[in-house]
Amino acid sequence: MNQVPIERKVRSATIDDCQYIVQFNLAMALETEKLELDEQTLSRGVTAVFEDASRGEYLVAEVDGQVVGSLMITREWSDWRNLQVAWIQSLYVLPNFRGRGAFKMMFAELERRVESGEFAGIRLYADKTNISACEIYKNLKMDCEHYLMFEKMK
Repeated sequence: MNQVPIERKVRSATIDDCQYIVQFNLAMALETEKLELDEQTLSRGVTAVFEDASRGEYLVAEVDGQVVGSLMITREWSDWRNLQVAWIQSLYVLPNFRGRGAFKMMFAELERRVESGEFAGIRLYADKTNISACEIYKNLKMDCEHYLMFEKMK
């Protein structure tokens, strides 16, 4: 019996993907920080990215045409490198698809963009208690030895 190959791809998100991105962000905030986001505010925030590309861009991972994950890229100017650094934010993969390569595909796309000279590198922040995520990032040759992150949020 022949198995049908699974189609996997990463693409730039479009405004039509907002519904997925909003739902992913709601789930991620609840899962990682026990935080219930206001869906209307979040929806306006996601839409704002599509209305003004300087705010960021989204990538989505698809498996057999189903959107199974997304991440947002924001850009930080590095005067030391005379290039922008890609920051990964709002990363989420549906639980049924974790460990099956969705994030790895999106990360590979960012690595390709680094190799092409578009970005100087890739950064992200992770909750230090999210051990499984930290292990994934280490397996992708990212390190957490260089900087500490501090924040003051409203």
